Amino acid sequence: MDGVAVSEEQITPIDSIAEGVRGLRIAFVNVFAVTHPDGSWSLIDAALPLSASHIRSWAEAHFATPPNALILTHGHFDHVSAAKELAEGWDIPIFAHSLEYPYLTGKEEYPKPNVGAGGGMMTLLSPLYPRRPIDIGSRLRALVERTEASSETGLAKLQELPELPGWQIFHTPGHTPGHVSFFRPSDRTLLVGDAFCTTKPESFFEAAVVQHAELHGPPSYFTSDWDAARNSVKLLAALEPTVLAPGHGKPLSGSNVPSALRQLSTDFDKIAVPANERPK
Repeated sequence: MDGVAVSEEQITPIDSIAEGVRGLRIAFVNVFAVTHPDGSWSLIDAALPLSASHIRSWAEAHFATPPNALILTHGHFDHVSAAKELAEGWDIPIFAHSLEYPYLTGKEEYPKPNVGAGGGMMTLLSPLYPRRPIDIGSRLRALVERTEASSETGLAKLQELPELPGWQIFHTPGHTPGHVSFFRPSDRTLLVGDAFCTTKPESFFEAAVVQHAELHGPPSYFTSDWDAARNSVKLLAALEPTVLAPGHGKPLSGSNVPSALRQLSTDFDKIAVPANERPK
């Protein structure tokens, strides 16, 4: 399953998520463009195999210049597959947490999926998804951790990135070791990657037909550390975001978002953790 062409019917723009934030849904995964006060912009994630042309066309329709950087939430195939082609074409750096480097430099593959997670077609198909590492090469740059961590959860806030002004970057491991999320305090907008979803992640194809937006955990078949994933959601809930833009599912906004995210954190094991991963 190295690459399946994505049809135009599977490409859906997501406009007006928040000030300066727009997205593009490609099949079942989202990428985001974040515009900055000086007119520059950054691309968050790089979607599926064979999606580079779709992302380029979308970018050219909205921006007069290439992005200043491509910043990855993590290295799973549905978030990075167009990264190298896009970065080389635009001549830009690619940023990721250093714990994702083994999967982005051709050295290691992610663990095998949890086929017993259940819940839908995505889980059943998960053994077919690409796990082998890609090699982004010399364009890869590290997101650097600060020395201090969140006093409440112990999770690290990364150093602010000049290419992403006004945004805080948090290390939110669990789904993968080096997963990160992005938070803009000025309007409490959260780009969450796969730390959690707003559609049932084990049945993206089925959910796409209805697309009721509701909070779910990270994709369970590829989540490697459930204790860390739980802690990451706890941290993100403490931020009290009012706008959520996930890697999978529709964006959510409104005054009820913080309480919904707190509820996900409180009931994380029941909502998110598959039965075969829960403590006996």
